[in-house]
Parts: sequence; C-alpha cells; structure tokens
Amino acid sequence: MAQSYLESLLSEREHVVHTARQHWIILALNISIEVFLILLFLSLIVTAAVLQPSYAVIAVAIGFVLILLPVASMTRDILNYTHNQFVITNRRVIHITGILNKSVTDSSLEKVNDVHMSQTAWGRLFDYGDIEILTASELGVNQFKRIHDPVRFKIAMLNAKQSLDDREGLPGASKTAEDIPSLIAQLGTLRQQGVLSEEEFQQKKAQLLARL
Repeated sequence: MAQSYLESLLSEREHVVHTARQHWIILALNISIEVFLILLFLSLIVTAAVLQPSYAVIAVAIGFVLILLPVASMTRDILNYTHNQFVITNRRVIHITGILNKSVTDSSLEKVNDVHMSQTAWGRLFDYGDIEILTASELGVNQFKRIHDPVRFKIAMLNAKQSLDDREGLPGASKTAEDIPSLIAQLGTLRQQGVLSEEEFQQKKAQLLARL
C-alpha cells in the first residue's frame, strides 16, 4: 500500500494519537457562493432555452462555460479543506496544509508551555473553536482556527504531552534500548545511595524493561 504523506512525516517509533480538521461548517460557508452561482447559471440556462428555443444551444454552451468557473473554485475549496489536517502524535503537534505544494508546521510536545482554547457562542453550539499553542521558542505560537471538537483535541494533546513527560522523567529515557541495562544499573546505584526507594526502583525498572 502506498505510504500517505502523513506517514512519511513520522519518525521512528512515532505514531499518530489524534487527527482533526476544521469544522464542516467552514467548508459549507466557503462553497456557499459557488453553489449559489451554479444554481443561478443553471436557472439562466433553462430560462434562456425556454424563452428563446432557437438560441438554446448557444445558451447552454455559454452557461456551461460559466458554470465551470464556480465548479473549479468549489473543487479547490473542497481539496483545501480535506488536505488541511491537525495531527497529534506521541511526540509533536503537526499542522499540514496544501494540495500539491505542502506546508508543515511542527510544535514539539516537550516545548509546549500552554494551550489556550476559545469558543464563541456559535462555536459551542456547533462544536468548533480556536486552539492556540504556546511553546518555549521566541515565536512559538501556533493557532488552529475553527477546529472541529476543540475540547477533544486539547485533551488528546495534553494527554500526549503528559505521557511524553512521564517517559522523559526516566534517567536517560532518550537513549536506545541497548542502553537500558546500564540505566537499570544506574537506578540500582541510586537505590543504594538512598535517592530511590525500593518501590520507586522497581517501578522505573519495569518501565525500562517494557521498552525492550
């Protein structure tokens, strides 16, 4: 099976936790003008064909050309909507946009300092809102506008960050599996020095062994 673009972005041992898009109402608003124009041109074609049967072929030809414009615009809006993804992995938050030309913005979960969610009255009614992610970098503010089910997205992101923080709380957790025996030995030394209790030692030892 061909690898998707999202899958090609994932690093080793990275997996998707949650995906979201903008609310469908955003797409509906974007294509409402195109739908109106298509219906308008169709009605004009039918009216012209009924009132001037001798010019029906010309009216249909002109109307068909005019209809192609809003159809093309609507197709572009639909593709932009379907290719606009907000992704949470076990390591980062990814925003993907673009149909052929792709734009990818990452926010590492370990650098996320705060998450701000805002919903208008309409947003609460239709279940959409804005998510603002503040990171440790100087320009670290990522805004996800009118995302569907923002509460679920925020909770999934906070849970992923907590899981990452718990893993990084282990001594040398970023090292490979080959280093785990030495890490256990270090934990044993800390236990002997009284830094770790027997219970804490066994707990962290079990966590390290689970990574093998």
